[in-house]
Amino acid sequence: MSVNFGKGCHLHLIDGSAFIFRAYHALPPLTRKSDGLPIGAVAGFCNMLHKYVEANTGPDAPTHVAVIFDKGSHTFRNDMYDLYKANREAMPEDLRPQMPLTRAATQAFNIACKEQEGYEADDIIATLSCQARDAGGRVTIISSDKDLMQLVGGGVEMLDAMKNKRIDVDGVHEKFGVGPERVVDVQALAGDSVDNVPGAPGIGIKTAALLINEYGDLETLLDRAEEIKQPKRRQTLIEKREQIELSKRLVQLDCNTPLDYTLDDLEVRDPDPDTLLGFLAEMEFRTLTKRVADQLGAEAPAITDTDPHGAAPSAPEAPTAVPFQPETYECVRDAAALQKWIDRAFERGHVAVDTETTGLDEMRVDLVGISLCVDAGQACYVPLTHKDGSDDLFGSDDLAAGQMPLDQALEMLKPLLADPSVMKIGQNMKYDAKIFARYGVAVTPYDDTMLMSYAMNAGLHRHSMDALSEQYLSHTPIPIKPLLGTGKSAITFDRVPVDDAVKYAAEDADITLRLWELFKPQLHQARVTTVYETLERPLSPVLARMEMHGIKVDRDTLSRMSNAFAQKMAGYEAELYELAGHDFNVQSPAQVGNILFEEMGLEGGKKTKTGQWSTPANVLEDLATEHDFAARVLDYRQLQKLKSTYTDALQDHINPDTGRVHTSYVQTGANTGRLASTDPNLQNIPVRSEEGRRIREAFVAEEGKVLLSLDYSQIELRILAEMAEIDALKQAFKDGLDIHAMTASEMFDVPLDEMTPDIRRQAKAINFGVIYGISGFGLARNLRIPRSEAQGFIDRYFERFPGIRAYMDQTTQFAKDHGYVQTMFGRKIHTPEINAKGPGAGFAKRAAINAPIQGTAADVIRRAMVRMEDAIVDLPAKMLLQVHDELLFEVDADRAEDVIARAREVMENAAAPALHLTVPLTVDAGQGQNWAEAH
Repeated sequence: MSVNFGKGCHLHLIDGSAFIFRAYHALPPLTRKSDGLPIGAVAGFCNMLHKYVEANTGPDAPTHVAVIFDKGSHTFRNDMYDLYKANREAMPEDLRPQMPLTRAATQAFNIACKEQEGYEADDIIATLSCQARDAGGRVTIISSDKDLMQLVGGGVEMLDAMKNKRIDVDGVHEKFGVGPERVVDVQALAGDSVDNVPGAPGIGIKTAALLINEYGDLETLLDRAEEIKQPKRRQTLIEKREQIELSKRLVQLDCNTPLDYTLDDLEVRDPDPDTLLGFLAEMEFRTLTKRVADQLGAEAPAITDTDPHGAAPSAPEAPTAVPFQPETYECVRDAAALQKWIDRAFERGHVAVDTETTGLDEMRVDLVGISLCVDAGQACYVPLTHKDGSDDLFGSDDLAAGQMPLDQALEMLKPLLADPSVMKIGQNMKYDAKIFARYGVAVTPYDDTMLMSYAMNAGLHRHSMDALSEQYLSHTPIPIKPLLGTGKSAITFDRVPVDDAVKYAAEDADITLRLWELFKPQLHQARVTTVYETLERPLSPVLARMEMHGIKVDRDTLSRMSNAFAQKMAGYEAELYELAGHDFNVQSPAQVGNILFEEMGLEGGKKTKTGQWSTPANVLEDLATEHDFAARVLDYRQLQKLKSTYTDALQDHINPDTGRVHTSYVQTGANTGRLASTDPNLQNIPVRSEEGRRIREAFVAEEGKVLLSLDYSQIELRILAEMAEIDALKQAFKDGLDIHAMTASEMFDVPLDEMTPDIRRQAKAINFGVIYGISGFGLARNLRIPRSEAQGFIDRYFERFPGIRAYMDQTTQFAKDHGYVQTMFGRKIHTPEINAKGPGAGFAKRAAINAPIQGTAADVIRRAMVRMEDAIVDLPAKMLLQVHDELLFEVDADRAEDVIARAREVMENAAAPALHLTVPLTVDAGQGQNWAEAH
């Protein structure tokens, strides 16, 4: 019987994104056996929906329910402020194909599934909550998102499903220091680094709450800002008023989102057994399918999981059935007890090692304890620097009793960790090796379970210890958050009670050993032993030493650049005011759009559903050729990003002890084998603009030294010519010709001696574009030519070099047949989405085509880095950075040419003897007092 929404009704609104990301991060990354499709997040999502349905029966059950999702990343807030959520990390590759499946799962459970183009899920939740409240009903929002707390009150409450905690008006006040009606005021002042809401610099939640409580609301506070006694705070509120008001518009939820359905359409409905069981069976969720079938009184459908291509190997059986029993782990408190573990490690010939520290920055944290494991279930923890009163955030800094002296423990472990006859085993061992190195202890040799997993399963799932433990050992590790806490009450590991630390830390070593026992034979079965042994394992200690060397960064240079950028931005502002004929907020896309498309009457503008003009970069790029105003807005935005992301932020990463920046390289960061760089990311410093290139001027050599840059020349084009067997390209590289001029000559029938820069530029864009599967539309935008003309260039390119099209077709078919592609060195890059349909299909195909080329280039430079240290060991030089196809060294100025000669020889011959390339690899070299001069 249908129930019209009104008094007595209870609406549940589920934050779909929160469910998805909780499922993705909490559960192991599973793949569907029949085709390798990632389904870990879908499995978790379905289990959460099922538990929700089970828990919400009885007299207080909801009468209406909906799961609300975000649709796309561009909303009306991006039109207000184009940097909104600009800092958000890209969606994980294995999560992307699961997103539509979570919608399908919601529909299979017969629960209303809602999303709206141009709006965030929070806006839909806000609109439905207001409608339900106005109709006299109750609302429970199932989410912990702080942005939704502005809706609480008057019959609306929130439920944090993770903590099973209800959030009412008092809960909101506890979080923000104000009631729900003033949450947006506090957020507008405090800003939000996650969503990139600027707020008022220097004002946090507590200060914002004090100000709002004192002045009543944000508008009154801003109007009376002159009364603020603190000079800096007063100046901020006055000077940043427009930014603060923009921030409020960004955080204010829209309660008038246009919806094409009503509350009545969200009525609770029983699932259709055939539909729900059919979906669960299609996903191959055996346990849940059977459980749901039993509850519905239906017969569970048969599930087959035959994998025709071996694309997603099922997890092998664990080699041991020893249960995890944390209470049996030993706490090693003296030298005699530690010696027994050292002796056992020598007897076994291997030992899993893990460190516990006071944080994550390897260059600055302190060692707290060390765990060891020699057999499954047999592990210990050696506490070293735990503090007394560690259960109290403000406890004593005195060391707790019953611990080994740090120096004594390290002196005893030093011979074991350096002994070549004992294999040390770790998970992300590079981190632990750097910690030990700072204390003068070398760790060699070592195996790394994270790298083993990566060598076997790149592209299939994540490689964190928790994920691997759940997937391969069916064991959920003890979580760290309950031990350390969160937010302001969080503690460092040296404050964790020793008894709790023993269980957590020793278990990590136990898990790592079991994974190693499992993975070691699997490397051979997966035919990736060579990849692991020659590319991954030997590279890890090389990267550790590079990271510890770091690179000197001149803070004064960065400060001058920031100031120069600020002045230039101010100049652009003045120029824009003059071009517009009046002042306006340059950071407001809506105001920029009004000027371009209404005041200036330019064509090509599009309005959002809120009626505001949209001014993303691609629209401005099209207009920049017609009007200086659009060009200057682009210039302003580019400088704004350079200043905030690099010249300002890099200063915070300068280590106060070394004066250098110490990035961390992630070997498992990209499926193709390319390295990623974090904290800070030094691989994405822009080099296409003059201002971007200037940032490299801040990376400098120590006195008496120079920086050397050695960079592979067009390595991916050379590998493409080799793999696709393009004779014309191969010969051009052998002859040392200008490859872009040669391509232009081949395509456009223009003799080399009559080549113009414009024709060469077009050929260069096509050369590099083809590698990445560029479309006619993409090339047209890059060259600013009609799409038909661009597509004609691409078609002609394939006609002149038919081998490239053949390579693309063959690679795509191989991926479909086998579920992976390979580099020339045998690295496997799994392609679970290659057979997917819909919008993601094109991306999956392009990724599969590019992966062997980019992956082979990554393997080449890996091999060069592994060999480089021995090649320059007798020279006063250190390898500092790897950025895509470039290596950066620091060397005594009088030995620069010697290092260039040896490094070039290593790099140009890095593929041999594994590969006999017919296309030569060439390396460009440069030197200077800073990175910009050297490159």
